[in-house]
Amino acid sequence: MPPSAARPAISPAGLASALRLAVARLARRVRQEGTSAGDDLTASRLAALTTIEALGPITLGELAAIEQVQPPSMTRIVARLEEGGLVERQVDPRDRRIVRVRATAVGKRLLAQTRTKRDEFLAQRVARLTEDERELLERAIPLLEKLQEDD
Repeated sequence: MPPSAARPAISPAGLASALRLAVARLARRVRQEGTSAGDDLTASRLAALTTIEALGPITLGELAAIEQVQPPSMTRIVARLEEGGLVERQVDPRDRRIVRVRATAVGKRLLAQTRTKRDEFLAQRVARLTEDERELLERAIPLLEKLQEDD
């Protein structure tokens, strides 16, 4: 029996709601796998560290804008990352009033370990799928990426 005969077609709004919930739950589960119980790395700190690694050296103002948090909150986040030795501040050589932050080797290593743990978790889950399910998931990736595009 074709899939459309097995259940009624879902509306775009219903599909959007189900997709949002499934993606959010999966993302939360993957995030949880990347951190250990003793880690002091909250989701906001991890997001900031990831952005710093990708775009740094970066000013705190730029970082706050990218992460969509208020500058005082970003100052606290970066201070905690700095206390953990994950980032370091550096004065801009062209304008000594500007301070930029960059990931340290320890911070980069932590991010690599986190990514590896998350990838391993997801790889184990994908391996449990049937070959047909893996093929379907592979075909869905371009669609998920298309949903991220701005109009």
